[in-house]
Amino acid sequence: MSDSNQPIILVTGASGQVGFELVRTLQGLGTVIAPRRDALDLADARSIEAALDEIRPALIVNPGAYTAVDQAESDVDTAMRVNAHAPGVLAAAAHAMGVPLIHYSTDYVFDGTKQGAYEEDDAPGPLNVYGASKLAGERAIEQAGAAHLILRTSWVYGARGRNFMKTMLRLGEERDELRIVDDQRGAPTWSRTIATLTAHIVAQAMAVAPEARAQWWFARSGTYHLSASGEASWAEFARAIFELASPEKAPKVVPISASEYPTPARRPANSRLSNAKLAAAFGIRPPHWRDALSLCLQDRQAW
Repeated sequence: MSDSNQPIILVTGASGQVGFELVRTLQGLGTVIAPRRDALDLADARSIEAALDEIRPALIVNPGAYTAVDQAESDVDTAMRVNAHAPGVLAAAAHAMGVPLIHYSTDYVFDGTKQGAYEEDDAPGPLNVYGASKLAGERAIEQAGAAHLILRTSWVYGARGRNFMKTMLRLGEERDELRIVDDQRGAPTWSRTIATLTAHIVAQAMAVAPEARAQWWFARSGTYHLSASGEASWAEFARAIFELASPEKAPKVVPISASEYPTPARRPANSRLSNAKLAAAFGIRPPHWRDALSLCLQDRQAW
């Protein structure tokens, strides 16, 4: 699949928020191959296996996911096939080929009742189908026996796809006042932050002698939290978006409770994640969410 001697890095879901950024940040660390859905469909196990057999990557990076949280409540089968079954298929193939897998999961595996930031070994308790499907995917990977990193993140936004930031920018142009949930807290995380820190991890692995690389991955296998530092409510996030994007015409943000804005899927009240394990293992610390948001909005001309 490649004319170079660089290792082949397979990235799924390249049209998504995180996948789009990963294709760019991983350049230079290997030959990045990012198949379209018609060549690698995460909802189809045979499509996954056929693509992996053809590409034969040295590293599999899986940001691809079913992320329509509310729609998942009524589309359980698709959510489970993409978020629960596909990671297991990828991990089984990674194990068979002797290559590592990097997979992305979510704060929604937790029920949000903890008072402080969640650590990796806290008991999960998803409140919705999306969270349950992502948790099932984590467990399928753990059971496959491949070297793996499961990176849980939260409140992802970016220039691509549908996300809270883009919705706020659109609604801010249309309305003078917005009612935004203020009793759910987390860390808004830029998709480029996730991709950049992933590239730092991969670069550390690539710096290891080839004969010792497999052991490097196995020694660090496990689940890590990777979200921006700091915390905010959705209302605070919205205010920051307007302040940084267009302070002269920012709409009024009215804080409301989650009960005043019912959705098909329940959300955890606390989505804060501790990044301490990530820092200890790889020496990397995510930026503050507001700093990353500022950089993202400065890059709007390139969207």
